[in-house]
Order: sequence, then structure tokens, then C-alpha cells
Amino acid sequence: MRNQKSKPVARATDRRAKMRFALHREMRFKLIENDIVIGSGAGMTIDMGSGGVALLAANRMKTDTFVEISISWPVKLDDQCPVRLVTYGRVLRCEGQRAVCSIDKYEFRTQARILRPSEPVVRVDPAFYRFVDSQRKVAVKSVAACGA
Repeated sequence: MRNQKSKPVARATDRRAKMRFALHREMRFKLIENDIVIGSGAGMTIDMGSGGVALLAANRMKTDTFVEISISWPVKLDDQCPVRLVTYGRVLRCEGQRAVCSIDKYEFRTQARILRPSEPVVRVDPAFYRFVDSQRKVAVKSVAACGA
């Protein structure tokens, strides 16, 4: 009998098309609907892949809303400057405090050396509004193409 490498077995309930990696990091999020911030909070990531992120959030997230997630990155820029991964996408599923969100756009940003507690005023990055607006335009074009 030859030595064979074992292959990962796909679970019947696994909906992921791409590989995910365990990454337990602090994160903060903002939810937007109709150009209004409807929620924000903090939590921890569970795992992440190129197409999505699973997380535990202190506040329940509303399915199918746009979401901006800011995740502390484990590696510092030039071994000195803390970095955050900022993702834009939608909340795909939510079961209690566990949520799964798509990653449709992302960028790395530097952050302050000391992480301050969440401030009561929720500011929304203009890039988040541009992302939401571009997604709406794509949806309108898709509907128009189907109706033609």
C-alpha cells in the first residue's frame, strides 16, 4: 500500500467556493442601508478568504445590508506601523452573533499606534459610500438588461 496524502473532505453544508484561513483578529464594522448608518459594532474574525469573512459580532448584523469591516492586521508595515484591512461587501448570512460577509472590495490602511476605544460618533468613510453607489449602479444596469 502506497503512502497517499489525505485530501480535504468537503462538508455538505460548506457553501464556500474558495479556501478560508483561520484568522482571529479584532474587528469593527458599520452597516449602511439607504445611505444611512443603521448599525455599528465590534467583534472578532473567525476565518477569512479572498471572497468573504466569517466573524463574531457583539451586535447582530442585518442580512443583505452593505458592510464596512475594519480588521486589525497581524503584520506591521516596516515592522513598526500597525495596519488595518478595510473590506467592503454585504452581510450574506447571520445566525445569532455569527455572521458571514462578502469581500467585494478591500484596501490596507495604516492606523494609529494606540487603538482608541470606539467613539460614540460613527463616521462613514466616503469610500464606503462610493462602493455602495457603484453596487447600486451595477444592480440597476442588470435589471435594465434583463428587462430589454
